[in-house]
Amino acid sequence: MSPSPTPRTAGRKKDPEIDRAVLSATLDLLEETGYAAITISQVASRVGVYRPAIYRRWPSKQHLVAEAVASALGQEPTPDTGDLRADLLTGIGTLGAAFTSTTLSRVLPALVADLAGHPELRREFLDSVFQPRRASTARRLRTAAERGDIRPDFDMEFVLDALAAPLYYRALFGHGPVTPDVTGQSVDLVLAFLTPPATPR
Repeated sequence: MSPSPTPRTAGRKKDPEIDRAVLSATLDLLEETGYAAITISQVASRVGVYRPAIYRRWPSKQHLVAEAVASALGQEPTPDTGDLRADLLTGIGTLGAAFTSTTLSRVLPALVADLAGHPELRREFLDSVFQPRRASTARRLRTAAERGDIRPDFDMEFVLDALAAPLYYRALFGHGPVTPDVTGQSVDLVLAFLTPPATPR
């Protein structure tokens, strides 16, 4: 009687080293070839793995690029040092730094266009890029409000949009440069809105 075949496992465990290598190779290839030209085969060849190893982790090129963008932007950009302006400049400044790189400035418009036609991918992108970054800044703003540094009666979602919108807008349309001055103006404009009214004497 021949031995029974060894049953297949439900799936292989992810290897963090391979994940990092794939995301790094993806960013390198995006820089070299652009969003439209990059393929899973190119990434696999660059890392030295077979394509199925990548497809087990990311079901499409769009999913892979979205996570690569997330890895480049970071998920916890805004620290809490006690200086709200400095913390916001650091957090929003990570967007400015990313958008001044050739890679993300070229990738973002094409990726956003793809997101419009793929609701599931759009949700994943929001979960992996937008929401963690926004949550980091929101925590800092709540702490500042609790300390009395800013007024507490504000629309958090609007403020988070207002902080980053000028940078995203310029990165998407390219009508103006993304500079530290733009970051500073965005932060100062929002802080002026959040400044508590002076207490009458």
